[in-house]
Amino acid sequence: MNETYSAFAGFAQTWGLLYFMILFGIVLAYALWPKNREKFDEASQIPLRED
Repeated sequence: MNETYSAFAGFAQTWGLLYFMILFGIVLAYALWPKNREKFDEASQIPLRED
């Protein structure tokens, strides 16, 4: 049983790290994409608006 756990833990750590790195790259690309700049600039001004 201990071998199974160690194998699964190693698999999860390796592929989990790869998965989250890819996900982070996608989110970063989305946030920095020039087409989305206006949307994020507008959203950043929401706390400063007075209704």
